[in-house]
Amino acid sequence: MRLRTALSAALLAAGAALVSAMPAAAVANGSDVPDGQFKFAAKLTSTDIPKPDGSKYDSGCSGALIAPQWIITAGHCFHDVDRNPISGPVPYPTSVLLGTTVQKDGAGETRKVTDVLQAGTNDVALAKLDSPVTDITPLSVDTAAPKVGQEITLAGWGSLTATDPAPSTKLQQGGMKVSEIADTTVGVQGVSPQNSTSACTYDSGAPYFTPDANGDGGKLVSVESTGPDCPHTDAETTSRVDVIADWIATHTA
Repeated sequence: MRLRTALSAALLAAGAALVSAMPAAAVANGSDVPDGQFKFAAKLTSTDIPKPDGSKYDSGCSGALIAPQWIITAGHCFHDVDRNPISGPVPYPTSVLLGTTVQKDGAGETRKVTDVLQAGTNDVALAKLDSPVTDITPLSVDTAAPKVGQEITLAGWGSLTATDPAPSTKLQQGGMKVSEIADTTVGVQGVSPQNSTSACTYDSGAPYFTPDANGDGGKLVSVESTGPDCPHTDAETTSRVDVIADWIATHTA
């Protein structure tokens, strides 16, 4: 099982070469998100992350806008040099891209993360933005417990493959279903376009949600945490948001 972040600048460089040679993609065996949909889906890019040997590296995560000035993502996306999750001022420069399905000059909106709050209950963090986003409809937090068999959507900026992974320049989606439920987590499995549709490296924090009919918003069910190398047909571990809904509301009100 692997957390859905990657650790080295070398992997990013290798992935950049891969992206230049083939169409960009994310969410293994997923499909393109149509232009204009899921504007709340966030791409987090972190730089100069310290390592124990004194060197630094770059990495990334996915997430979602849940309030004008707050992004929800995986707790392990923000950590100290020993990879312990931390709260407080953002530990390294992290930018957030919103409002676009393609990363390119002039597309979408960019913000910076200023502060981080760890849920503690599960692998979830709230990231505060340096200024509000007022023209994108946030996802609402579903306060009802998920149900086995429930159909949900995954949207993320992660890699297409676990081999030489790199953050995507294209937002991807997949149809998923809830396969198992625990106290603080939800197991999900791929449904469409394939049963092997699955989250991948750099999808940490990606939202699993029930979208509105027009694709502008929806209800957040869980966020990506960890799973087997992608693509795969096994259950992916995601963090429930209904069990921390009050905590989220308190800090994002």
